[in-house]
Amino acid sequence: MLIETETTPNPSTLKFLPGRSVMDAGTRDFADPEEAEASPLAEALFSLGDVEGVFFGRDFISVTIGAGADWRDAKPQVLGVLLDHFAGGAPLFRNLPNNGIDVSADKELPSDPEDADIVDQIKDLIDTRVRPAVARDGGDIVYRGFQKGTVFLAMHGACSGCPSSTATLKQGIEQLLKHYVPEVTDVRAV
Repeated sequence: MLIETETTPNPSTLKFLPGRSVMDAGTRDFADPEEAEASPLAEALFSLGDVEGVFFGRDFISVTIGAGADWRDAKPQVLGVLLDHFAGGAPLFRNLPNNGIDVSADKELPSDPEDADIVDQIKDLIDTRVRPAVARDGGDIVYRGFQKGTVFLAMHGACSGCPSSTATLKQGIEQLLKHYVPEVTDVRAV
């Protein structure tokens, strides 16, 4: 089995492509070892010691290492864990309610019902234009709310903590949304 790797704009994060589907639907971000208990693969990656974040996308896994860690040392270990997991046919999630996927922390902020058309436009632009581009870089950006002209987005995977995430948010996503949805005045990460 060949697992390809790609760099991301975040120097602490590498994107691993196993050449097969990772998640059938949605994404999953693990920010610490406690969250990783829902997945044998995420748990094994955190057990390496230098891993500070794991993100499952549709066809990739992004792994973030901590400050002071070096990808020259960590990459072979991560590849070993991934090869063992996929070659062994292990499940991605433990048999937990919702397949271990807990999205309760990612609830949307309340929005004004009069803004429903605006919210639909924003969500469509994020889903069709922003998320596919961000996934190529090993991350995900998810709509969380729209209030008084401000769009709130959650950043996951390689996007979380990336040095260029502010530029992506302000110069990329904010400009795109303002262009197509004039009611948007600001975009913020939550």
